[in-house]
Amino acid sequence: MSDVIVVSQKPSDAGELIGLARTMGNPVIVAFQDSAERVEELLGYGHRVYRVKSSRPEVLAKAVNILYEEFKPKLILGPNTRNVKDAMSVVAGLHDIHMAPDVVEVRGEVDGVIYKRGFMSERVTITVKVPYPTIILANPRIAEPAPKGGVGELKELSFDSMGVKVVEVKPKELSGINLEAAEVVVGVGRGFKAKDDLRMAFELAKLLGGQVGGTRPIAADLKWLPEDAWIGISGKRIAPKLYIAIGVSGAPQHMSGVAGSKIIVAVNKDKAAPIIKQSDYGVVADLYKFIPTLIEVLKRKRGASHST
Repeated sequence: MSDVIVVSQKPSDAGELIGLARTMGNPVIVAFQDSAERVEELLGYGHRVYRVKSSRPEVLAKAVNILYEEFKPKLILGPNTRNVKDAMSVVAGLHDIHMAPDVVEVRGEVDGVIYKRGFMSERVTITVKVPYPTIILANPRIAEPAPKGGVGELKELSFDSMGVKVVEVKPKELSGINLEAAEVVVGVGRGFKAKDDLRMAFELAKLLGGQVGGTRPIAADLKWLPEDAWIGISGKRIAPKLYIAIGVSGAPQHMSGVAGSKIIVAVNKDKAAPIIKQSDYGVVADLYKFIPTLIEVLKRKRGASHST
């Protein structure tokens, strides 16, 4: 018997979700998309894993629906991604249960779940209590990752026909980075004048052991970065320890994607830019002068530390 179904789209999101699930009951795991390809990483948590070898939301929905009817769990936990949202909305509709996306905090009680989420591009935060059963789709950094231990049992889930035939699959160009797991993220915006100038951001990120992401104009419109580097309400929601926004104006759609950051540092030559007011530290400066100087300072400090 299982109290919680954990949906894992990437192995990197599983640890936090499993850690959270363990506080509320006995979990089983549904390995979907990337997690299905790397299922051995999930078996190390010691729980039963149901593998769904597909990247189609309707297949995930059918798999979770079958398990829901078998286990009657009080909670379904998953990452707040587009494919999982699509699939879980179907499950929620079939069983007339509550679904909460964009959740940043959650705790289970005897008679229900209390969760916190933002809306209106994270300008408002609400706390809600709902009875079991319910579906929670969580943003990154929602819980401490569960420690691994034991050997889980693998079960395969397959379906002969979904009533839909896939004629062709064209993968998107992706960078392979995982912004959600990065502790330091350097964000780039329209303050950069040319694609080649982004090398400054990549060099800074490398010095800090971080990753580079961008606003919608940079990633989606100009295509200077791949789509999986897009940060914002329609892209990735991240929660690093440090987010450095360079040449980013601070539009609500972007800031909703970085609301979980522990520290936000903004570099913008416009002191009236919205991001200056929304940051923990604001640097009013020309990025073409400030970032090279910052890089040189960090290089000197690294050189000094290596020589001692």
